[in-house]
Amino acid sequence: MKYLLLGAGLQGTAMAFDLLTQAEGTTGLMIFDANAEALATLAARLDDPRVQTTCGDVRDAEVIGPLMAEADVALSAVNYWFNADLAALAVENRAHFLDLGGNNDIVAREFELHERAQEMGVSVVPDCGLAPGLAGILGYHLVDGLAKPESLKLRVGGLPADPLPPMNYKVVFSVQGLINEYIEPAVVIRNGRLQTVPSLSELEHLTFPAPFGELEAFQTSGGTSTLPQTLLGRLPELDYKTIRYKGHCAQFRLLHELGLTDSMPLEFPGGKVSPRELLARVMDTKLDLPGEDVVLVLCEAEGFDADGKGVRRSIRIIDRHDGENDISAMMRMTGYPAAIIAAMLASGEIEAPGAQCQESIVPGERMIAELRRRGVEIEEFSGAPGAPAQ
Repeated sequence: MKYLLLGAGLQGTAMAFDLLTQAEGTTGLMIFDANAEALATLAARLDDPRVQTTCGDVRDAEVIGPLMAEADVALSAVNYWFNADLAALAVENRAHFLDLGGNNDIVAREFELHERAQEMGVSVVPDCGLAPGLAGILGYHLVDGLAKPESLKLRVGGLPADPLPPMNYKVVFSVQGLINEYIEPAVVIRNGRLQTVPSLSELEHLTFPAPFGELEAFQTSGGTSTLPQTLLGRLPELDYKTIRYKGHCAQFRLLHELGLTDSMPLEFPGGKVSPRELLARVMDTKLDLPGEDVVLVLCEAEGFDADGKGVRRSIRIIDRHDGENDISAMMRMTGYPAAIIAAMLASGEIEAPGAQCQESIVPGERMIAELRRRGVEIEEFSGAPGAPAQ
């Protein structure tokens, strides 16, 4: 199987590593990026004869198109705003396409490709990272195991293992994507209906095993992707919240309320500056902190089994930095699910032409098994409603 990987950054690195070391039958991996130095660094790190690189602009269809035509699957690890056009180009070149997503408007444009993708016999699968992506697959898996599901709570966070000032947070993925999650409305199911609530709202506290203890979680956008629409009519309550160390939500809410997340440029003596671009630049600099990261996931579904007995089904993940291969927890938990899905598409294990919801076509049990094979510790619990995970 041949793959085209767009983006040689952190997540692209994890996807490339996984496709070469874990996916069966990989015969070629073309990596495309605008940064020649990043390409050279990644190629040297991978040190694999199956790897080729091309440097260029991801918007250049004349270059990207032929590369897609040679690939079984194209994987996007570039900024989300490129994904709709890249998906359309992949369809026309008969390549399966998946991305890490994170923006509802872009995903909606990708789903407009459904009929054309069916005609061309390929799949377009947005939102295949951690959240959106893995969290939705696990959540759907939990709900699917209940005869009468009542609620689903998804809680996910990428954190520094050893928190440091100023925000007890370190940059573990795209800052622009992070800001997007913090400011756009979050989609939930309430009382059986689709609704939106403001991000940075509905603060709650939850507890993870030591050394983490009590943490906070709050509404953010994009983490559920298409899951609310998929489960609408079947599930009365669903929401997704981001996990952080205590106090982080209030800190970022202040930045937002001060207007530092606004995209409209402001006039200054030296010219115009977008507050959001300035904030992103500062966060990239000040929050690029040393130390390892950890990814925390808690998915909980409540409802009734076939005998009418109330039950809670839970999945908990605590994943840490892979020191042997120098791959962060966020890289593992974002890049690996995407690579796993790409391999399933390339091998024909998933046959679903059209634009597809990942939670509907990726078997939860298979995803759990593949992640465990990669050393991800996944705990599953089942008990009475209201009972905490052990």
